[in-house]
Amino acid sequence: MISKETLFALSLFPYLGFLWFLSRTKLMPRLALMGFYGTLVFVAVTIPAGIYAQVHYGKSLANVDWLHGSAESFLTVSNIILVLGFRQALMAAKSSQ
Repeated sequence: MISKETLFALSLFPYLGFLWFLSRTKLMPRLALMGFYGTLVFVAVTIPAGIYAQVHYGKSLANVDWLHGSAESFLTVSNIILVLGFRQALMAAKSSQ
């Protein structure tokens, strides 16, 4: 059986492929693309935060509220940027009609 850590690490490769293809298309709104890349920042922040929680508190990241909330804020910001990018593209498409 594959561990959840291994599955998490392997899931990065399809996501990197997804980002590669998105960055090659001219139709992808730039701001939305930045939001998708922000998700990688979330992952990059979450991994060391999880290690810190385990080493210093002996708990998983989800059980250290201040650290978990701080890490999740990167995902929140990424999602906001993503939505704003698609909203901007929709508004531009409406105004060009």
